[in-house]
Amino acid sequence: MGRFLRAFKPISRFLPEVAPPEKSPGFRAKLAWTAVVLAVYLVMCNTPLYGAPRGADPFYYLRVIFASRRGSLMELGIGPIVTAGLVLQLLVASGLVECDFTDPEDRALFTAANKFFSILLTGVNALAYVIGYYVARYHLEFTRAFIIFVQLLAAGVILILLDEMLQKGWGLGSGISLFILAGVAENVLWDIFSPMPSMSDKYYHGALIATVQCIMAKDYKALYDRGRSPTLFSMIATIVAFLVCIYMQTTRVEIPISYARFRGYRGRYPISLLYISNIPVIFTSALFANIYFVAQIIWSNYNKEGTNFWLNLLGTFEETEGGYIRPSGGLVYYLVAPRGLSDVAADPVRAAAYLIIMVAMCGVFARLWLEVGGQDPATVARQLVQSGMQVPGFRRAYQSVRRLLERYIPTTTVLGGILVGLLAAISDFLGTFGTGTGILLAVGIIYQYYQLLMREHIEEAYPGLAKLLGAS
Repeated sequence: MGRFLRAFKPISRFLPEVAPPEKSPGFRAKLAWTAVVLAVYLVMCNTPLYGAPRGADPFYYLRVIFASRRGSLMELGIGPIVTAGLVLQLLVASGLVECDFTDPEDRALFTAANKFFSILLTGVNALAYVIGYYVARYHLEFTRAFIIFVQLLAAGVILILLDEMLQKGWGLGSGISLFILAGVAENVLWDIFSPMPSMSDKYYHGALIATVQCIMAKDYKALYDRGRSPTLFSMIATIVAFLVCIYMQTTRVEIPISYARFRGYRGRYPISLLYISNIPVIFTSALFANIYFVAQIIWSNYNKEGTNFWLNLLGTFEETEGGYIRPSGGLVYYLVAPRGLSDVAADPVRAAAYLIIMVAMCGVFARLWLEVGGQDPATVARQLVQSGMQVPGFRRAYQSVRRLLERYIPTTTVLGGILVGLLAAISDFLGTFGTGTGILLAVGIIYQYYQLLMREHIEEAYPGLAKLLGAS
């Protein structure tokens, strides 16, 4: 145990905590608790911040990534939780923080550290948001600003506990995944079926309804170009992106394995193209979003006229007619994807820069997570050998299995990271609903939930099989 993690041993006693269930809930009970968690999240998404004035959305481009909602208790969304996890994982990967994930005590302290920093960052982000946006823009008095800060902090802590509640076995999956999926699904359904008038043309906002209107009016250009409103082309691009994500999710290399104690028992160890799922694009998006968050607050408080050369390098912004604040220059300008072919055509250099940065960072985070997440060839080989498995044609020895896995896992991981970055960027260029990153995350989360639901159903139907598989 490192000195850093040891410092959280006394702190962990005072952190809010959800107790694990004394007895594992049944499948239906887990579904019910998962529905309760989702309902609480949706209620907070639709509960306005008391005392918060309405106005331009400074973080419009981050909403899908952080599962947040403008002017609601979910103003910050899951941003602080994801950022805290990102920072701690990078510290462990770099060796600055010692943590043995095979040691239960180290894992418990790492979880406590993650929770502590999530709460701390929730407070810091809420304070920065209130001072940097509400106070700076609307000149709120101290009492009103303090009330908004308390609401954001309390909502953030509730969100952390909801996520912990699912991960401790009360429900299915993780809260973070559930919240992201809900946000993406809501965006996609709204862009397809919304009956509200569009802000950029005479048709309805929803692409499906607007397509019928465009055909009836013989306005065929509007089928692919409606300004900021969704089009038929965008809807087709969204469907294609979903299908490509599903294909990538199911593409894998399977290594044959056998159980040494029972001859004739054979299986396969799958190495998926998305071996570490969508972790690279989550971390990359979180990094971009935090740079955007800091740059927007600095700009609104210290460089709104764009007169400071050094702050201009970080980022400058402009307010659109629709009330959104968008980047117009600096580093941040190249960290936000152009939305739609018209934006790409207007500035192809920006599109190329974003594509290169996105793909490169996804590749880097994929390699880092391979070591940090305990999915590297050495760890997997050790687990297979200790469980009595062997690869036919190879000696039942740790070194032999590790060398075999090293042929596939590192290459597949980096390639998968590059491909998810490429798909996310291109999907944004085509104007897909819910953003390219959102679609990637949604498909990955749906696939994980499908596997989880199937396993839970099988374990409940066949308790003996659950014991055989080592399930609790």
